[in-house]
Amino acid sequence: MLNEKLAERRLPALMTLNDGRAVTTAKLWRERREELLDLLRREEYGYSPAAPESVTGTVEKETLVCAGKATQYDVTLSFDTPRGPFSFPIALIVPKAPEKPPVFVHISFFTPIPSKYLPIEEVVDRGYAVAAFNYESVTSDKADIDGLAAMYPIDEKTGWGTIGMWAFAASRVLDYLETRSDVDAQRACVTGHSRLGKTALWCAAQDERFTMAVSNDSGCSGAAISRGKVGESIERITRVFPYWFCGNYRAWADREYEAPFDQHMLLSLIAPRRLYVCSAIEDTWADPESEFLACVAASPAWSVQRVPGLITPDDMPAVNQPLMEGGVCYHVRTGTHFHSRTDWN
Repeated sequence: MLNEKLAERRLPALMTLNDGRAVTTAKLWRERREELLDLLRREEYGYSPAAPESVTGTVEKETLVCAGKATQYDVTLSFDTPRGPFSFPIALIVPKAPEKPPVFVHISFFTPIPSKYLPIEEVVDRGYAVAAFNYESVTSDKADIDGLAAMYPIDEKTGWGTIGMWAFAASRVLDYLETRSDVDAQRACVTGHSRLGKTALWCAAQDERFTMAVSNDSGCSGAAISRGKVGESIERITRVFPYWFCGNYRAWADREYEAPFDQHMLLSLIAPRRLYVCSAIEDTWADPESEFLACVAASPAWSVQRVPGLITPDDMPAVNQPLMEGGVCYHVRTGTHFHSRTDWN
């Protein structure tokens, strides 16, 4: 059944190099990965600049939180850009136990942090640290050239959009976490919801230091296949939010079936690391089935590296029945477009 559904979507080949060779080994996958990364940079998200030489973190405030079970550090991150120094704030919450916990880099819609999308006490009680930042502290969610967008020259066709900028900022958070001894930056997961779920995927696709990515309800131009998708489309998203992407992406509006790429390719770039895609059954704008099918279509990138991809029956899972055995994990929960405690748990 799943093969039939994927055949109807007519996806571009994932496991075939540009010169026609089949990708049958992990070494060949590394070649294919570079091709796909360049394709998505050129046609969808834009090229990001090189990472700065260093990132400095200044702790502005230290507070006990979660009934004293954790410490919150309010930190200002700073780094150099071609047009001068740039800084943005993060909140780092570190539980007292366990020692040196793994850490979520959470790209957030909100200030203050934590927020309704981040049930921090449950996360702390499970033994995780969280480094969170408000995405608009990096650059605003509109076409204005401000914040980080003003610090680099941007090519009209292939320069990065704001999704690339927010992803770049998440990598700078990881730069800083690598300098701390109280969290395990080698076990870091980047996560976000909706447009920030798209951002988390693009961040992890480019930055292989992240050992896991969690995309929550990311939908169009995130985890959902564009071909045959219901709800939001490339035409709609590039008309309303063109600045999220590079200029070239608009050319594929209403031409999804002609595009040389689709979103299973984005997911594949996270292989062989752990990927978790979360959907909500009432979130038809994001299209849970298209998110699920992207996980299925991306799984060969894990298999060729001797890691199981999505382990699933030959159909979508039932609501609230997560698939968590493979390198690709998935659930569709009850409810609407929201980053809920169910998703975190």
